Amino acid sequence: MPGFWKELKKPFLGLSPMDGVTDAPFRSMVANYGKPDLIFTEFVSVEGIAHGNVKGLNAFIYNRIERPIVAQIFGNTPNNFYQAAILLCHLEFDGIDINMGCPAKNVSSKGSGAALIQTPELAQQIILHAKKATEDYANGQTMQKAGLPAEIIDWANKRKKNTKPKHIPVSVKTRIGFNKPVIEDWIPALLETKPVAISLHGRTLKQMYTGSANWDEIKKAAQIIKKTKTLVLGNGDVQNKTQALQYAKKYNVDGVLIGRAAFGNPFVFTDNQSLDLKTRSNLALKHARLFEKLLPENHFVQMRKHLAWYIKGFEKASETRQKLMQTNNADDVEKILSEIAI
Repeated sequence: MPGFWKELKKPFLGLSPMDGVTDAPFRSMVANYGKPDLIFTEFVSVEGIAHGNVKGLNAFIYNRIERPIVAQIFGNTPNNFYQAAILLCHLEFDGIDINMGCPAKNVSSKGSGAALIQTPELAQQIILHAKKATEDYANGQTMQKAGLPAEIIDWANKRKKNTKPKHIPVSVKTRIGFNKPVIEDWIPALLETKPVAISLHGRTLKQMYTGSANWDEIKKAAQIIKKTKTLVLGNGDVQNKTQALQYAKKYNVDGVLIGRAAFGNPFVFTDNQSLDLKTRSNLALKHARLFEKLLPENHFVQMRKHLAWYIKGFEKASETRQKLMQTNNADDVEKILSEIAI
């Protein structure tokens, strides 16, 4: 079932999921100013959910302005994906995305993320378990019967809007290979499970984020995927809306995800790319205020990297950045930014 995906006008642009970046305040900024066609959350460990890690669920805090919003999860245990998918259905996300592309050692060394490229049968079981969960939830499956921990259920129930259960679509985000591109083997294996969409980052796990994204491999994958009903999205080194639309056409993808180019620039999905220092300063302060409002229990240190991104490239940016790296709240940020000659 395609869900919201069928409503997207091609080519569509989305905010790529990024660990430690696409939290609720960041997504709210992008949704308000950039208005991409879809947004992904940070990824959350299904094993953590199965063991009652409530703190990790902060990644699943969202606002209606972010819709359509897709929750991303990672792990290596099919039954845990089933439980996590039941939770995400309960939280009324528009979609569920399975991370099969993270290259981080602490993820891939456990057989999760991009490591799943080397275990296609396990990857298939993970997708099928997630899809089964969304079907079961639409037919009345509960978090209790699915075996979710009590503390996870309590957290979720506080955020339930009591709407009618619905079937939500499952997608996958992955890479072109592990040590080398393996599109011809990997993509058909994923397609056997009929995910609603496959987002493909144009690097291997071995490359991490070095070198250049190989969009020719993405195009090769698109040619395979286009023979099915599954949608294909490209990802990697896209700097702005204009380039994203050019790539969509050139490489024959249905949509494009923008990641790092959104750092400090929630306008990246629009035609407005010339932001002066005053605008960026105002955005930085608003972001800081949102951080305190939406994630009051989180340490402000998590906000600091965003502040540095907002002022990058301007005169005295280095000096101001050093000061911003010492801030502990939004009031500190306001004081420092007010000192900049604008």
